[in-house]
Amino acid sequence: MKLLPAFAVALVLFVGGFAQPAWEAGLDGRMAFYQMTDFGIVLAGTERSLYAIDGETGQRLWRRETGRIRATAITPIPDTDVLLFTRDLGSRSRLAAVDLISGGRLWESEKVRGDVLQLAADPELDLLAIVVVRDTSGRLGSEMKRKPVIHMLRLSDGEQLWRRELDSDVEMMPAAFGEEGSEVAYTLDNYRPPLLLDGRLLVFYEGLTSYDARTGGEKERERFKVNEGGLALTEADPIFNDSHIFVSGRGRIRAVDRSTGKADWTASDIGSAAEMALLGETLYVRTGGQFTRLKDGETEGKGPYGVSAIDTRTGKVMWRYKGADKGITNFTFADEDTIVVADRDDLIFIDARTGKASAKFEHKVRSAQFVLLNERREVVVGGRDTLAAFRGERESWRVRHKAPDRGVLRIVTGIALRAVALYFRYGGIATSGINLVRTGGNVVGIVRSLRWSGLRQRFGSLDLTTLASNSARDYLTRRIYTYGSIAEFPRLANRIEGLAVVRPSSLVRRAAGRALPSGSDVRESVLERLDPVRQAERLSEHLLRRKRLAELRGRHMYFFTDLPRPADRRGLIGVNIHTGRDERRITISDPDPQFVTDESLGLLYSADGNKLKAFPIVQ
Repeated sequence: MKLLPAFAVALVLFVGGFAQPAWEAGLDGRMAFYQMTDFGIVLAGTERSLYAIDGETGQRLWRRETGRIRATAITPIPDTDVLLFTRDLGSRSRLAAVDLISGGRLWESEKVRGDVLQLAADPELDLLAIVVVRDTSGRLGSEMKRKPVIHMLRLSDGEQLWRRELDSDVEMMPAAFGEEGSEVAYTLDNYRPPLLLDGRLLVFYEGLTSYDARTGGEKERERFKVNEGGLALTEADPIFNDSHIFVSGRGRIRAVDRSTGKADWTASDIGSAAEMALLGETLYVRTGGQFTRLKDGETEGKGPYGVSAIDTRTGKVMWRYKGADKGITNFTFADEDTIVVADRDDLIFIDARTGKASAKFEHKVRSAQFVLLNERREVVVGGRDTLAAFRGERESWRVRHKAPDRGVLRIVTGIALRAVALYFRYGGIATSGINLVRTGGNVVGIVRSLRWSGLRQRFGSLDLTTLASNSARDYLTRRIYTYGSIAEFPRLANRIEGLAVVRPSSLVRRAAGRALPSGSDVRESVLERLDPVRQAERLSEHLLRRKRLAELRGRHMYFFTDLPRPADRRGLIGVNIHTGRDERRITISDPDPQFVTDESLGLLYSADGNKLKAFPIVQ
């Protein structure tokens, strides 16, 4: 009989333990923002400082006294250990390149005024193109327009090569959606980031403009309205093969010769091309879809809806499918010959050779927003609270986790959307379907250019169709270009098998006259207090986390819901998209709307006043 009370106490402790954070880090003020990095480090900003926190242990790695800064003031350069940090100092502005691991300053420029909102980098050519905007704060719900400025810098030392200001203001997008009228930072997340390719810089804010990457000379320009009807990302990201880059705009697809920069052909009257995929010598284009409204973050459908196939050699439109008459999700490929889309009611299989529907049947997923292909080659249709998998016309499984009814509806809805969107940080190419046929070079090519947009950090602000369309191009590579502390330990590259650690040649050439990262403006730096042996061990730990993240392919889609007994509280349920089983749970009743997970460490991070907390993902 004594076993029952003991069991009851153990059960209470067991369940309650899940609600307790794995760690919490107290900072010097209320948190204004925080974001993940690819080295397992969480960056957090307060009204006084910028912190780097070890994502696994909660240890404060370094702190910089910054005063009040916005989330848009820090920008990581992908596939490097460099963080860009901007500050307004009275009438002056300052851009610093910071070693992410130590917090030390690598270089500084006083020629850049404003926050870096997008960038493109090419370490081999020692080029860094940044797009900056000043005065990015505004009232949510109001129209925000600013004139972006492009700076081309040397990546190794920050020396400015040229500067160009856009001709006119462009409409911007809030970094997050909340209560109308509240103060929020505005971003350029509603535009495709710049692209460095073949010695040219391509930008997409007023249409398509091409600059000589070294001199800034304008080589080509085509003006058109990039975002239609106050919606975000209504035009597709450009993709390319060995000979051409394919761009959309003004209802047309253009094939631009990579060697000359001239258009070899134009396919007209396609419609608003929201997504493109290149398989072999055929370019597939999705027109129309569901998009995020810039004003309030709600999802809105815009047609005409369909899929087209274009011969990349001639520009001839081979076929058009217009049968998705009730909206359209992203597309995926069940195999080389079959394209899959969904509309409001039906799941549609399209013959990739003829454009004819080979199958069409009801999916019964309310407000379907995306289609994926799992590792069992089942087609998975999803929305904000439902997943259903199909093998042919036969349903394999279905799950639904409804968002809680309690609390402020908009906040709960936003948290529920962000929970589902977590998958697209890690699912990526593994379930895009494109990798299971042929990439056509487009995924590898775009990642190679090291582009960055806030979309990668603020993924919970965009509609699920857009995230599904872009996730295949956002996966991490297994190469790191190092400019900071890691570069001072050349032998570290041999410690992490499967990860290429590259010290750029431009850095090697300047090494004789180059000082180590300056820590003069860094406080509480852990790395500086370690001896060289322990420094190397700490740096190896961060590289190992980066390698694990590059290898990670997400298996779980999370839903914010009322957890079943014995938890009996709010939290996140992780559904395995390959089996439909509930396999993970995170007990957290009121997460911060900007919460994020690190799947490689198995932790969820959420802010609570001046504390950053990490909650375990329980399997």
